Amino acid sequence: MSPPDGALASPGLPKEADEPVFVEPWQAQAFALAVELNARGVFEWPEWADALSRELHSPDAAPDGSDYYDHWMRALEKLLVAKGVTTSDTVADLALAWQRAAHATPHGRPILLENDPQRS
Repeated sequence: MSPPDGALASPGLPKEADEPVFVEPWQAQAFALAVELNARGVFEWPEWADALSRELHSPDAAPDGSDYYDHWMRALEKLLVAKGVTTSDTVADLALAWQRAAHATPHGRPILLENDPQRS
């Protein structure tokens, strides 16, 4: 099932006309990942909307929406765990691996998971 018409538009965050929708490249990648997983049938768009809504309405959500894509990722992670695609331990392990890779990557270079010094 494809996202409903208009679902791929700006997330509704306040922004100026000349501001990009995505502040960081990872945000665009997270957005594309959710759309592709939906297109592949991993979850239905209403399931995604419910998961994202729960995260956006969590008590720790920033009132100005500045953490919108952090909640986007959290919703995606939780939905994939709920669907049995992955486990919360795997998500946590990968998050730590990315952090280690980021610390091991010289400034200005792309962060690659291969840069994790503990990667086997």
